[in-house]
Amino acid sequence: MTVLGNLAVDVIDGAPPSPGGCASFAGVALEAVGGPGRIVALGAPDDHALFDPLLARFGDLVHILPSRVTSGFRLDYVDTNHRRMSVDAIGPVWGPAEIEAADPDTTWVHLAPLLRTDFPPDTLALLAARGHRVAYDGQGLVRADRVGPLLEDPHFPPDLLEHIAMLKLAEDEAVVVANGQFDLATARRLGVPEIVVTFGSEGCDIYTDGVVQRVPAAWRVDGVQTTGAGDMFTACYVAHRAAGDGPVDSARHASELVARELDKRVRQGIVDPV
Repeated sequence: MTVLGNLAVDVIDGAPPSPGGCASFAGVALEAVGGPGRIVALGAPDDHALFDPLLARFGDLVHILPSRVTSGFRLDYVDTNHRRMSVDAIGPVWGPAEIEAADPDTTWVHLAPLLRTDFPPDTLALLAARGHRVAYDGQGLVRADRVGPLLEDPHFPPDLLEHIAMLKLAEDEAVVVANGQFDLATARRLGVPEIVVTFGSEGCDIYTDGVVQRVPAAWRVDGVQTTGAGDMFTACYVAHRAAGDGPVDSARHASELVARELDKRVRQGIVDPV
C-alpha cells in the first residue's frame, strides 16, 4: 500500500520539536508487514532535517516532497490515553499536482490527514478514479483547520465519504461523528463499507456488512507516551488488508505491533510524565 500525508513538527509535553504525522510512524508498520509499500509526505524544505532519521532508517520506503509549510502541533498528555492538543501550523492541501507527484501505484492508498483540509473530496474522487481503494484516518473528518486549541466538530463535507473503502476512527472522533454513541445505525448512515473504531488499550470495534465485532487489544501497556500509536495501528491494519487478510486478523496484527512498539518505549524510558 501507499501512505499519503503531511509531515508534522510536534512539541510533546514541552520537549524539543520531534517528527510527527503518520509518515513518521507508518514505516514501522510497513517494515513489519513486508510486501510492496511506500510513504509519501509533504513538508517545507526548512523542516526536512528534522525527518532525516526517518530517511536514514527506512531508506527508499519514505519519500518527502516539498511544500510551502509544515503542519505543527503541541501535545500535552493528561494520561496514557488522553492529551490536550493545539495547532501551531496548518499544513498543505493535497490536490491533483500533489497526487501526480506522489504517483501511488498500489491498489490500497491510506490517507493520513492531520486536519480536515488536507485531502479535499475532489482528491479522494481522483484517487478512486485512478482505481485505488482508499483508507482514511477519521481525524480528517473532525479536526477543524484553525490555529490554536484543537477544535473537533462534525462539520465535514458529506461527499468526503463517497470514495472511502475503509475508515478508521479513534473513540473521541467516533463520538463527534455520531454526536453521541457510535453504533451500527451510525455506521449505516455513514455508508462506508468498513469502519474501525479504536479504543486504545481496550481494543477496537469493526463494522462490516451490518455487523460489529470487538477485537481486544493484544495486551495492555500502561504509563507510556502513545503519540503515533494510532498511525502505526492504522498503517499496519491497511497493509494487512492490502495483503489479503480479513478485517479481524488485520486488527489483531495491528494491535500486536502497537503493543510491541509501546513496550519498546517503556524500555527506552519514553513514558507518560503524569
